[in-house]
Amino acid sequence: MAATPPAEPNRPSPNTVMRALRGDRSPGEFAMAVRRAAREIGEHVSCDARYVGRVESGEIRCPNYAYERVFRHMWPDRSLTELGFSPRTAVRRRSADGGGEPVPPPFHPQFPPLPAPRSPLSTQLPYAASPYAEPPPPDGPLLSRPAAPLRGPAGPHHFDEENDDVRRRTFLAGGSAALATVIGIDPPAEAATAPPAHTASFPAAPGAGKSPAGAFIPAQPRPGAGRFDAGPALFDPGSTFVPGRPGPVPPPRKVGAAEVLGVEQAVREIRLADDAHGADALYERAGQSLRTAYVLLNEGDYNAETERRLQAGAGELAISVGWLAHDSNRLADARSLYAEALATARMAGDAALEAHVFCNSAFLARDAGRPREALRAAQAGQAAARNLDSDRLLSLLAMREAGGWALLQDRSGCERALARAYRLFDRGPSEADPEWMSFFGEAEIAGLQSQCWSALGDWDRASEQAGLAITLQEPRFVRNRVLYTAELAHDRLGRGDLAGAAHHGTAAVALFGEVRSARIRSMLADTADRLRPHRGVPEVGRFLVDYDLAAAA
Repeated sequence: MAATPPAEPNRPSPNTVMRALRGDRSPGEFAMAVRRAAREIGEHVSCDARYVGRVESGEIRCPNYAYERVFRHMWPDRSLTELGFSPRTAVRRRSADGGGEPVPPPFHPQFPPLPAPRSPLSTQLPYAASPYAEPPPPDGPLLSRPAAPLRGPAGPHHFDEENDDVRRRTFLAGGSAALATVIGIDPPAEAATAPPAHTASFPAAPGAGKSPAGAFIPAQPRPGAGRFDAGPALFDPGSTFVPGRPGPVPPPRKVGAAEVLGVEQAVREIRLADDAHGADALYERAGQSLRTAYVLLNEGDYNAETERRLQAGAGELAISVGWLAHDSNRLADARSLYAEALATARMAGDAALEAHVFCNSAFLARDAGRPREALRAAQAGQAAARNLDSDRLLSLLAMREAGGWALLQDRSGCERALARAYRLFDRGPSEADPEWMSFFGEAEIAGLQSQCWSALGDWDRASEQAGLAITLQEPRFVRNRVLYTAELAHDRLGRGDLAGAAHHGTAAVALFGEVRSARIRSMLADTADRLRPHRGVPEVGRFLVDYDLAAAA
């Protein structure tokens, strides 16, 4: 009798669950469905028929985090093991014991080259303008750029889709002069500038200029300016500098706790200043702080713990600057900044940062009139926050979801999300609540509910909740008090209460001197325009006089 061959210990077991889920679709059709689902939650995966075959054969025992999020989005009621994969801990343990797939080095792996920035004046990510859109064509003159590595079946195996997301790198313009400032090296005298007295003192990249598009670019240090010379000026006619090609790399400088604390403190200062004054006066200087943080991240030398904190701090700073862009009605800038933060969160495997990005992205999409995108972002945020033990964070994300349903005029979906949000909110705060959620209290949840009823055209309930938000708001949140007052004016106008709308509009105008927010100003401008045909009403006439004076100031 023939001997039974010994079992192969490393031979993969077919994934029959994923094969069953594919059904009668071809591997190519199934891969297309995976890519479509990825786009719905802001992921970029290069799934093809070959990858589907590797999954079904069992070669991929556990997908990377990007594919995990996509599969959980496609089948939200199933865990990875219920989808036929091995637990991640088991795969890692087996790799550590010498079997299975090798584990990449934990820190600073080798990355393929990135494309050049879309223009020499851009500080945006080179690979995406937003978490949800395909990369747009370049918005400036075409530059010589290195070729990106091929993806999919035609590309080299070690650049395949299984590991795409861990090879992406954020890119922000900013150079060694900014880094020198943060780590205490004297900048050139002509580059040293003092911040205006009325702005918070955030770390800034010295010598920064401003592009026509409003994006800050670093001034190139002149030869002899210091030990971190970066070559001739950016557009010096006699220069050999070629935009899009890397220049000399300065020696890395040690980055430690002091630099990380500086980034974290910049985030806190921006939030406090925004709570009190609004975004308009803060946006540009905060952008300089953000670039400096990414200089530290991309050019510094640090240990693993510093890297973790620096990634989290840079991501939170990108979100804060994105919010300032949103509140300043720079919606495209906000979208790009949130994309930067999302990329940072994904590379760091930081679920808390990812949930924060999706929370803000949902709010932005709602204000930009993209309700389905708002829904997808809010739901992706809830998935990211599921294991963070913060009911308040889940409550806020449910409120973001409710806003998307309201904009779609789906009253039942909105009411279900509102009920879930209040149920989570009533469980109270916890030590796991993120620091950035200090604004989310009784007043804020009432204000967000008011916005839902307003979108649904239920003006009575919208007015009631906006009035409650004003009553409950803490004095230090000046910007929010103006916001709720402007919303109440809008809601009263929706009810047909001209005098009430004018009264609350006048109250909001009285606070204009303390708050600079283009978003709030545009809300009041809309209310004023709709009230102008009724200037014969005494309260309306007084409001229009006050508003026009404030708008002209």
